[in-house]
This record gives sequence, structure tokens and C-alpha cells, in this order.
Amino acid sequence: MNLLHEGRISCPYCGELITVLIDSTDIDQEYIEDCQVCCRPITFVLSSDINGDPAISVYGENETF
Repeated sequence: MNLLHEGRISCPYCGELITVLIDSTDIDQEYIEDCQVCCRPITFVLSSDINGDPAISVYGENETF
């Protein structure tokens, strides 16, 4: 079983599409990572969809979720 999954997100600041690797053991976790383009902090919230696949939600530092 592959623990790493590739996902694409859109930076909440600059809008750039970014490819990220998600570790499936981090499901139901939240962490902050800087945008690879504009270097602003992105909050990642990891969950799983109804099929058990990783789902990624991203937020800017002043957004509520």
C-alpha cells in the first residue's frame, strides 16, 4: 500500500496550482506549510473522502474553517 498520495491545491493567496505529497498516515491532521511560489503560510487540513482517499483543504492564515 502506498502511503504517499499526490494532490493539487490552489494557493489561497496567489492562486498558483501546486502539487503536494500527502502522507496517508496524516489523515485528520492539520499543519502549516509555506506556498512554494509566494512563500505565504498555508494551513492544510487533511481528511478522507467517502472512498477512504485523502482529501486536502487549504486556508489562508486569516480564514476560518
